[in-house]
Amino acid sequence: MARENHHPDWRQRHTEPEELAEDATLMQAMIHRLKTQAGRGIYRLRKQTVEPVFGIIKSVMGFRQFSLRGLRQAQGEWSLVCLAWNIKRMAVLRL
Repeated sequence: MARENHHPDWRQRHTEPEELAEDATLMQAMIHRLKTQAGRGIYRLRKQTVEPVFGIIKSVMGFRQFSLRGLRQAQGEWSLVCLAWNIKRMAVLRL
């Protein structure tokens, strides 16, 4: 996909894209799906659900890489990071 303008024209935001060609590739089909009103609505939900959490874990909590090796140990380390995030979040919401 390509970058889009930050402030598109109102007509562009509220119109559906043209029909998809029958010989379209999977990539073209996904791009078309994301340009529809329903696709944009679903994609918009990413901003309010998980992506901010990963940004906070990386920037505020400073977790950028795993210290331990192996899948089991990395899963344990990630569980501790998630636990720390949840405790931090509960403390903020409690105030």
